[in-house]
Amino acid sequence: AVVSTQSTGITKQLETIDPKNRNKATLLFSAHSLPMKVVNRGDPYPQEVAATVQRVMENLNFSNPYRLVWQSKVGPSAWLGAPTDEAIKGLIKNGNKNIVLVPIAFTSDHIETLFEMDIEYIEDMKKEFPDANILRCESLNDHPKFIECLAQLVARHISSDGKTIPQMSLRCPMCTNPTCGPMRGFFSSRQLPESISQTDSDCNDFDSDTKAVG
Repeated sequence: AVVSTQSTGITKQLETIDPKNRNKATLLFSAHSLPMKVVNRGDPYPQEVAATVQRVMENLNFSNPYRLVWQSKVGPSAWLGAPTDEAIKGLIKNGNKNIVLVPIAFTSDHIETLFEMDIEYIEDMKKEFPDANILRCESLNDHPKFIECLAQLVARHISSDGKTIPQMSLRCPMCTNPTCGPMRGFFSSRQLPESISQTDSDCNDFDSDTKAVG
């Protein structure tokens, strides 16, 4: 349902582009970035997002050129790229004037779609590049197919007696968070380990990066 809904949203935006340029329009799948120190520990998030992009493009029969880019960097440390805003500028400078932004990892509208995408990446970018045609697909929000998908997932989880997939129990290879193992053990066994600590948070990378910019 998620793949088909995303595909429908992309097709809807592509249909607004001149047929002569429609198949040349670049699809930019944008997701929230991560600090590289998290990625380098073996976090599966980038691969999982890329797998979703692959499924969507397969559903579209690879109708258009596309890239997966990353947004919402906070702080001075290195984050996963290419940054969405820089990718848009680079594509336009290279002659790609029709761009469709796809909020692939954002299921509902919030500041990173309504402000970061709609204002910073579209409205402000059009002032710098007035000939560019930058569009954005709608987020899933309360789309009936998405809501149905969520309901099916909950029903399936309840009928399975709360079992999780094997991936859930695996920590990142270089994980340093002392609460990660007990947390995963809790969700896998549905029993709260006595060893879990509510105060151990020395691996809170987002907070440390946020503090760096005040």
